[in-house]
Amino acid sequence: MLISIWRYSHLTLAVSSFLFLIIASVTGLILAFEPVTDNLELASVPTGKNVPLTETLIALQNQYDEVLDLKVDQNDFVIASVISEDGMGEFYIDPKSAEKAGEITERAAIYEWCTNFHRSLLLKSTGRVIVGFVSFLLSLITVTGIILIIKRQQGIRHFFNQIIKDNFYQHAHTYLGRLFLIPILIIALSGVYLSLARFEIIPPAEVENPNIDFDHISILPKRDLTDFPAFQNITLDQVVSVEFPFSSDPEDYYTIKLHDREIRVNQITGEELSLVNSPIVQLLSDWSLTLHTGQGNPYWAIVLGLSSISILFFILSGFTITLKRRKHQIKNKYKAEESEIIILIGSESGSTTGFAKLFHQHLLNAGYKSYLDVLNKYTAYNNMQQLVVFTATYGLGEAPANAKLFESAFTSLPPQNPFTFSVVGFGSHAYADFCQYAKDVDLMLDQNPDSKRLTELHTINGKSWESFTRWISDWEKQMNIDLQMPRKNPFEVRKDKANSYEVLSKSELFGFENQTFTITLKRPNSKKAIAGDLLGIFPPNDPNERLYSVGLDEDGNILLSVKIHKNGVCTNYLNALNTGNSIQAISVKNNDFHFPKNNKPVLMIATGTGIAPFLGMLEQNKNNETTLFWGAKNELDLSGYQPTINRLIANKKLSTFKTTYSRASAPITYVQDHLAAESKYVVDLLQNKGTILICGSIHMQQGVTELLQNICSTNGLKPLNHYINKGQVRMDCY
Repeated sequence: MLISIWRYSHLTLAVSSFLFLIIASVTGLILAFEPVTDNLELASVPTGKNVPLTETLIALQNQYDEVLDLKVDQNDFVIASVISEDGMGEFYIDPKSAEKAGEITERAAIYEWCTNFHRSLLLKSTGRVIVGFVSFLLSLITVTGIILIIKRQQGIRHFFNQIIKDNFYQHAHTYLGRLFLIPILIIALSGVYLSLARFEIIPPAEVENPNIDFDHISILPKRDLTDFPAFQNITLDQVVSVEFPFSSDPEDYYTIKLHDREIRVNQITGEELSLVNSPIVQLLSDWSLTLHTGQGNPYWAIVLGLSSISILFFILSGFTITLKRRKHQIKNKYKAEESEIIILIGSESGSTTGFAKLFHQHLLNAGYKSYLDVLNKYTAYNNMQQLVVFTATYGLGEAPANAKLFESAFTSLPPQNPFTFSVVGFGSHAYADFCQYAKDVDLMLDQNPDSKRLTELHTINGKSWESFTRWISDWEKQMNIDLQMPRKNPFEVRKDKANSYEVLSKSELFGFENQTFTITLKRPNSKKAIAGDLLGIFPPNDPNERLYSVGLDEDGNILLSVKIHKNGVCTNYLNALNTGNSIQAISVKNNDFHFPKNNKPVLMIATGTGIAPFLGMLEQNKNNETTLFWGAKNELDLSGYQPTINRLIANKKLSTFKTTYSRASAPITYVQDHLAAESKYVVDLLQNKGTILICGSIHMQQGVTELLQNICSTNGLKPLNHYINKGQVRMDCY
């Protein structure tokens, strides 16, 4: 239950402080503009950065009748208080000539008001206490958020690995949290420190009194300012202020306050009369103020402003994620003890629950007494005839938060009556422990003496609706029923509008069983097609699209490779088309399966019609060395692609092409055989930041990834998951 503790802590802290965090973030965002606007307004004023202090002091004395003091603000602009023939004045100066360079303007009212509101909510001391406490809560929120990211990324070593996309808010919440982790923590901790210092919970700095022996102040040797020993190597960007002597009396001296110390200097000899180092508490307070406000560094101020925006987004996305999880709360028509089918869920984000609820509802519609609950609430169900488990995996092969107690509960209260079971695992191939918890549950149920397997363990990558419906078909077949599940993914919202695609050409049927053809479509607009994207085709009178991987011909038109299925609605529809006909389809981005933009080597592995996107990618190849391993049933399957392959090789777009045939007379080979024989090439490719692309059947993908994992482990490479996260291994299988 550890993950639940951290998640509920994170949520509780956010709920208890979100209103104050909104106020602090909005005012903080406005205040972040101040250092930026100050620098823009004074862009024509020279700064004192790297200007020797003596150069400015001499210029001031030559320019004005009397100089009272000099200040250097946080942006390194120099301010002088002087007396001249025009009277007393205070203004920005050019640090080299001491000439007036700009007027000091009054601080904008909005910044003044926001500062007061940001510090105390306009409630004086009470408000400062509240703001300090909220800063402390923000620190805890950040720490718990770090822990949740570590859990999600499967350990601190993978903290900065690619984040697997679940939904927009979940992905953005994690991505921005990781990006603004350090700035937000700095904001929170500096805010806490400033509050503790304000109420003297941190003891105030005790400044030493300067120990000056006025009885022995020397007047010899008399030196020019340029020769003052105490001023050597001091530049204006080190200076906070300089107080000039009131008179020419030796007992009057220069007081120079630097960022880390304060010195008194004899105005005649230039000798150091006293040195007082700034207390560590004072330095921490100064640093905390600078880090919290961004004063003196407009670039850091921009980071603080973006961090304030990110906090506002975290509040929105955090509550959206929470409400989405609550939306998946379970309601049952029948009680557990009267239900024949028990469905148990293990879900971290709530998406797995959606699949389980849909299955549960269609069981009820079909007249079955079904009961739905989370794995943690398992008990000995007296009337259970069938157990169905839908579960995700969390962390390093761990159970989700609502499934942590299942193993111990099942062990202590095993079913007393015979039952059948099915396990469906949800996960992502980008994780090394893909569906590991589902595998553990499946093994545990299989070892129960009263259990009988109804369907084999089924794993689903990336919430694939097609994969889920394949399991449904298998389950329905075993049960001899039809649940009338929707053919279109009800969890996917399509915002794309269908367009008309004209058929430019269609090949004759070819291949081992004469069931494959290619079809070329004209794009409906001038937008460039990208090989590896998907095309969702709508057969007539059918609202459900079928997805096909997009390839390209040499003219940039869309090329699809299609295998006819006996009862396939869309494949038979496409086969019946003629040149000049049009189809309705939508373009679907598939950014994770595009040809790499670098000039590194590329290995492409495909079976059957999975070759289509690779042909398109090779058409667009400019400089990459490319190798294509392709598996089919026999040589006849190559006939439809051979002219294109020959042209790509002749044009040096394809470097190496190797085929494997599973139903040839002899020898029978698979793409894994080529891969195993070329293991050294694979190792070199991964080490040199090359890319492996895989397209074809799920069965082939499983065999290839297992072999790649073995090649990585036996050759001292990082785990395959590392290369998947870096985008060096990309897959689009079905």
